[in-house]
Amino acid sequence: MALPYLRVNSEVREAVDSHLPAVALETAVVTHGLPEPQNLEIALRCQEAVRQRGAVPATIGVIQGELVVGLSLQQLSALASDRRAIKVSRRELGWATAMRLNGGTTVAATVIAAEAAGIRVFATGGIGGIHREGQDVSPDLPELARAQVAVVCSGAKSILNIPATLEWLETYGVPVLGFQTTDFPAFFCRESGRSVGLEVGSFEEAARIIRAHWKVPRSGAVLLAIPCPEYAALPSAEVEAAIASALQEASSQGICGNQVTPFLLAQVARQTKGRSLTANLALLENNAATAASLAIELSK
Repeated sequence: MALPYLRVNSEVREAVDSHLPAVALETAVVTHGLPEPQNLEIALRCQEAVRQRGAVPATIGVIQGELVVGLSLQQLSALASDRRAIKVSRRELGWATAMRLNGGTTVAATVIAAEAAGIRVFATGGIGGIHREGQDVSPDLPELARAQVAVVCSGAKSILNIPATLEWLETYGVPVLGFQTTDFPAFFCRESGRSVGLEVGSFEEAARIIRAHWKVPRSGAVLLAIPCPEYAALPSAEVEAAIASALQEASSQGICGNQVTPFLLAQVARQTKGRSLTANLALLENNAATAASLAIELSK
């Protein structure tokens, strides 16, 4: 897929051309998901986690209308402090380019850019999905159904309807692999009470399944779900109570569209006295490191 406004930095391009392991990283978490200064700090920690495992980090964002794969420190720092930066999914890519805007890429936009750049592994916190209130479907899901990228995540965000999200993934042929777990993670929580499609015990096993899946005609992404690190994870009951309160507050304030997720996450962080933020940071860094190990295995 050719994107005329795609720019890949030289380190990432060399890695892809040489069939070396690379890991895509998103920036919506930087522009909309986390407060300053944690947003920039965790972006840099994720990059370092990827490097320490032996892969090349490719942080993706929109800079003055260009979809950049492999943001420089200066570009990433600018995004982290830009309060006018927009949240960029597939829908926003065109107008962000035309209007020369800055933006943080969601799972959907990051998957588009990663596939276009030839990167096969992407690390994120939790994917979007079916909302609890109404039948809203995250733009992340259709992209997962059509892009051949392995997505390492801690399941779906806890604020979503996880059973409905898993049903959507099954219907549209997106395999969900649990890395050393049979229970689909729920972002801040290690378990959702819902089963993954298949548990895998090693990166070699995961890579073998992913390669085989991509040989199926019209196949898309594969999810590798890994629970939040145990030391940082939150109890399900506490998170559910915080989410219920946050949903009521969102309704009373008329929060809608792509502003719902960041609003709910901020409310949950407040109600858990910052412990959900700690969990978010921990799982992001852990997922980046895990994605690097998977990328290394897939590059063999």
